[in-house]
Amino acid sequence: MAGLGDFSNLLKQAQKMQKELSRIQGELSERVVEGSSGGGMVKAHVNGSQELLSIKIDPKVVDPEDVEMLEDLVTAAVKQALKAAKELSEKEMAKMTGGINLPGLF
Repeated sequence: MAGLGDFSNLLKQAQKMQKELSRIQGELSERVVEGSSGGGMVKAHVNGSQELLSIKIDPKVVDPEDVEMLEDLVTAAVKQALKAAKELSEKEMAKMTGGINLPGLF
């Protein structure tokens, strides 16, 4: 039956895609992107899996009288890093899918 052969072929393709997806996700978890704010005074490092790894704050920007400014700088740096990580992930996934957006993959 041709139908079973087609299904078997589709299953093999799905398994191959799953392996490739796992490989890419592993690579992304090891790649690090940076977001910064305040002219580089606050830096956030995020991996390609969008996990926050570290925050670096230049002591010059720490002002006990203006904690709100520091909070804003940290938030901006983290948002920028997360955006860069998301773009990296989408770029790598697009290589696997040929640019086709497959909902639920990322």
